[in-house]
Amino acid sequence: MEKIRYFIRTKSLGFYINLLSFWDAEKATLLAYKHFSQPKEGRLLKENLPQVLQDAITETLHLDEDHFQTYTWEGNETVTLLIHGWESNASRWEKFLPYLKESGHTIVAVDAPAHGLSSGDEFDIPQYARYIDIIIQKYQPKYIIGHSMGGIASVYYQYYYTDHNLQKMVLLGAPSDFRILIDNYGKLLSLKPSMRRLLVAIMRRKFAIEIKDFSGTYFLKDTTLNGLIVHDTNDSVVAFSESKKLSSTWKHATFLETSGLGHSMHDDELYRKIIAFLEKTE
Repeated sequence: MEKIRYFIRTKSLGFYINLLSFWDAEKATLLAYKHFSQPKEGRLLKENLPQVLQDAITETLHLDEDHFQTYTWEGNETVTLLIHGWESNASRWEKFLPYLKESGHTIVAVDAPAHGLSSGDEFDIPQYARYIDIIIQKYQPKYIIGHSMGGIASVYYQYYYTDHNLQKMVLLGAPSDFRILIDNYGKLLSLKPSMRRLLVAIMRRKFAIEIKDFSGTYFLKDTTLNGLIVHDTNDSVVAFSESKKLSSTWKHATFLETSGLGHSMHDDELYRKIIAFLEKTE
């Protein structure tokens, strides 16, 4: 029943946007972008934080008029940074934390823009990368692990910000091409082709990059980072083929295929393999 309601809501919104575009294309495009970029889930309340985040050292960092929340579990001098994805928050790492703690690492996690306790109404990958840069300058992590959209944000970061000491990056269920996300969104709402083109145009203006170049394969082609790319064949959120694209261009990455984990990719055996990858000396 909930799937039916969701289908009706999305198709109704798409119908309204298409109809509105006949009278005011700009307003229709802004509405489409707003719905595309604003998460509906993932917010947290300070007075009701999940216990795993209450156990961390919390700090609010600032960037211009925005603020973002970090969580630190102290360990040794080796720092691992965790980057969550769309409609989530730092608590998504709860099942993985025991393995990282066992390794002795200091662990730092962050709430993305418009998620958790961070400010904003819009999930913005370039803004997320700016958050990551501030955290990396502060904590100097050796490893970064990104899930889903947090993965592509990590990839975007390593391309645009080269002044870092990162040694390894792990991507879990991460997309490659931003254009695919826009196309899937357009299909979901049944947006007419002209509306999809206008949506691409607004993205181009906002990110100051051609959408065809907003791609993990483009961002990773010259990286010297060692990587581990993990994707599940049963992922119903991000197509398995997206990570295969990343693997095809990332010269220093290993591809790991899983089955039955879905998009969340919570699995004890997988966690042990990730730790083994991080600890392996080249």
